[in-house]
Amino acid sequence: MKIILTTLNSRFTHSAIGLRYLYANMQELQENTSIQEFSINDAIQTIAEKLLIHQPDIIGIGVYIWNATEVRELIHIIKKVSPQTRIILGGPEVTYLPFRVNFDDADYIIQGEGDLAFYELCKDILNAVAKERIIKMTAPNLKAIALPYRYYTDDDIKNRYIYVEISRGCPFECEFCLSSMDEKVRAFNLDDVLDEFEILWQRGARNFKFVDRTFNLNMRAANRILDFFLSKEPPYFAHFEVIPDHFPASLREKIKSFPHGALQLEIGIQTLNLEIANNISRQLKLDKIKDNISFLENETTAHIHLDLIVGLPGESLESFGDNLDALMAMSSCEIQIGILKKLSGTHISRHDLLEGMVYSDIPPYDILKNNKLSFNDIQIMKRFARFWDLYYNSGNFKTSLPLLWQETSVYKNFYAFGLWIYEQTDATWKISLQRQGELLFSYLSEVKKLDKQNIADAMLEDMMKLKGRAIPAYLKPFAQGFTTNAKLGTSGFNKRQN
Repeated sequence: MKIILTTLNSRFTHSAIGLRYLYANMQELQENTSIQEFSINDAIQTIAEKLLIHQPDIIGIGVYIWNATEVRELIHIIKKVSPQTRIILGGPEVTYLPFRVNFDDADYIIQGEGDLAFYELCKDILNAVAKERIIKMTAPNLKAIALPYRYYTDDDIKNRYIYVEISRGCPFECEFCLSSMDEKVRAFNLDDVLDEFEILWQRGARNFKFVDRTFNLNMRAANRILDFFLSKEPPYFAHFEVIPDHFPASLREKIKSFPHGALQLEIGIQTLNLEIANNISRQLKLDKIKDNISFLENETTAHIHLDLIVGLPGESLESFGDNLDALMAMSSCEIQIGILKKLSGTHISRHDLLEGMVYSDIPPYDILKNNKLSFNDIQIMKRFARFWDLYYNSGNFKTSLPLLWQETSVYKNFYAFGLWIYEQTDATWKISLQRQGELLFSYLSEVKKLDKQNIADAMLEDMMKLKGRAIPAYLKPFAQGFTTNAKLGTSGFNKRQN
C-alpha cells in the first residue's frame, strides 16, 4: 500500500468514520490505499511497526483530543525509523490554533474537513508537486462527497459501533463547543444516505451512532430516519444527540413507538442557570426542557443521557448542585457529569481574565481552577463525577442509593459521600462492585445512622438482580427470608416470621 489511513480510537469498539470518508474519496488512488485502526491502549511502537511493515509513501492520521499525545509519539517513532515516509495530519485537534501538542514532525496538516483535500494532497505528493505544510480548507459541498458506509467491514459490523451522519454543523454558538465554529448546518442527500443505511442493515448492522450535533433540528429529516428504524424488526440500537427544547408532536409520536432498548437520546443540558447559560451564549428554554424531559421519562422507553458541566465561567458549586438537584427532580435517567475543557478555537477563552480561568495545556485541556472553584474543588468534583458513574449511572444501586438523600439535596448528600469514599479508598479506579456495596452499606449505617435491616433489604434487591450472584458476606446476617428465583433471575423477600 502506498497510502495508509490510520488513527487511534479511544476503545476497540469504536470505529473512525473520518478514515472511511477519506478512503471513499480517494478515486484512482483507492486501490493503493488501506485503513488500519488501532486504540490508545495499543503499544505505540507496535503500531509504528504494523504501519511501516508495508513501506508506505504516505500515512494519514486522524488526531483527536483523546489520542493527541499518543499521535505525537507515533509520529516521532515513524520519522526516526522511516524519515522518507510523508505524514499528513487531520482532525479536530489540528484544525484550530494554538496547537498545545507538538506536531512539528508531521509533514502536512489539513485544517478543516479533509474529505476531498486529502486525495488532492496525496496526488500532489506522489507527483512531487510542492505544497504548503498547513492547508486550510473551507467546508466542502456535502453532496459532492462519496459516502463512506460500504467501507465498514463485516468485522466492524459484528464487533464495533457504526458511526453515521445526515448533517454537519450546528446553528448554536455555545462557547465551549467546537461545533459552534461551524454555524451553518449542511445536509447530505437523505435518499442516498438511507440507501446506504439499508445496505448496512442487510449486511447485519444493528448498532448505529449518529454524530450529528442537532439531530432533531430538521423535522423532515429526523422523521425519515426514525421511520427507517421503526420499519425494521428489533433488536437494534440507534443513538442520537438532540437539543432538549424541540420535540414537536410528530417526533414525539415516533419516539413513543420505539421498543425498549432501541433508542438512546443524548441531551446536552450543561447548566440550568440562565445567567451562566447566557454568559456562554447557550440558549435555554427551561419550560420546554422540563416538559420534554418529562415526556421522555414518562411516555417513552428511550434511554436518556443528560449532560452537566462543572467549571463553566461564573458558576459556583452551589449553582452546579442546584442544576443536579433540578435534573434529578425531573428524571431518573443517566446524568453524565463532565469537567469543562478549553478546546483550541472556541470562544470560551474570552472569559479567561475576568473569571480567572486556568486550564491544563495537556489533553484533555480540562479546567484546573477559576475565581469560583479552587484546584481542590475541581479535584473533588472529578472524583464526584467518577463515583457518580459508579453508583448512579451504572444502575447497580437503583433501590439503595436514594437512601443517601431521601427527599433532601442529592448533590449535598452525594458530595459528602464522595468525600468519605475517597477517605476510605484513596482511589477512584479499581473499586470492585462488592467493595462499592460494602462502602455504601457502611456509610448508610455508620454515618447516616440508618436502620441496617432496611439498608440491607434495599441492597439485596439491587445486588441480587442478576441470577447466579451469591449474597455478599456483609449482607448475609440480614438476608433471612430473602429468596432468589434462579430460573427467572428474580429476587425478593418472603414474609418474615417474628
